[in-house]
Amino acid sequence: MHKLPSEAHSWAREFVADLAAREPLPCDVALAVPYTHLLGMARLALGSPLALAAQDVSANEQGAYTGEVSADMLRDAGASMVVVGHSERRAYHGEDDALIGAKVTRCLQAGLTPILCVGESRDQRDAGEAATVVVKQLQGALQGVAVDTAAQLVVAYEPVWAIGTGLTATADDAQAMCAAVRDELSSLLPDVGGSVRILYGGSMKPANAAELLARPDIDGGLIGGASLERDDLLAIIDSAGA
Repeated sequence: MHKLPSEAHSWAREFVADLAAREPLPCDVALAVPYTHLLGMARLALGSPLALAAQDVSANEQGAYTGEVSADMLRDAGASMVVVGHSERRAYHGEDDALIGAKVTRCLQAGLTPILCVGESRDQRDAGEAATVVVKQLQGALQGVAVDTAAQLVVAYEPVWAIGTGLTATADDAQAMCAAVRDELSSLLPDVGGSVRILYGGSMKPANAAELLARPDIDGGLIGGASLERDDLLAIIDSAGA
């Protein structure tokens, strides 16, 4: 929840120009922005390689759900992706795996790609339960969900203890967890799970991006604080081609 729409649009205008100067880009790039920013930023991104994501979505299609925003509304406003089940939604809003699974399904029905977030707390990692927790979250959100192509789903592994704390999992730890995610995806979605993109979302920044992105099961990053600084975000993008 950063930047007023006017501030974000000015930021995005310069960012789109920065991306144009780098084409062809070494990776896909999407910004996950507040609902209020989508329409204006979609106009700025038109004709550019920049995609837009929303930060959440309603599990309901339409109706008397004051304050909610539907998947169809997001798509019409210019989003092609939606972050679902972010750790802050789980912690601050009590979202459970059943609700998150319903949101994943709603995104797929609307033609949006869900970026499904999974991850463990510090206590869970210290107890040796990290992989068990993440696998359970995947099962809860994806059981019975029909994913026909790998492009219809992105999974982001975000160790909760590394978000906004300055702590970062080692590249080996991040790879081990992303490999566990890959194994479970291959089990849950045997036709496409091996090709679903897996992002690492625990304080990725210019200093560690290249090392993390070099690991075989880390296909990209879900960037938090570093995304607010344009130069930092561009440096991470450049790291994808290193």
